[in-house]
Amino acid sequence: MNERDCDLGAAELEVLRVLWDEGPATVRDVLNRLNERGRGLAYTTVQTFLTRLEQKGFVRSNKSDLAFVFRAKVSRDKISRSRLRSLLDELYDGAAGPLALQLIRQERFTRDEIDELQKLIDRLDSKGRKAGR
Repeated sequence: MNERDCDLGAAELEVLRVLWDEGPATVRDVLNRLNERGRGLAYTTVQTFLTRLEQKGFVRSNKSDLAFVFRAKVSRDKISRSRLRSLLDELYDGAAGPLALQLIRQERFTRDEIDELQKLIDRLDSKGRKAGR
């Protein structure tokens, strides 16, 4: 993953979130979703964001109907991994452990999330014991 994958402004990321959450959408669809989320943007502003996202390779468009339909070209997971890797490198010299500990100490987790964390810890512990034999 290259640096371009993290080259997203906050507003561009909001537009991408709409496409991830709602699927393919026109400029008007994205504008309406953003307005529902409390963002008061102009139609032309959203159009500019979508055009920039397409130029950067995050979005693709299809003009088979009356209006362009935009869809995310890059998954939420890919962007998340790329941004997390940048954060790890920037704040923790690439070490994931300190970040994980920081999150566990300071954030709240649901019972399901705690159960999933426990399963991951058990799996890591099991692998560690097997490797130590």
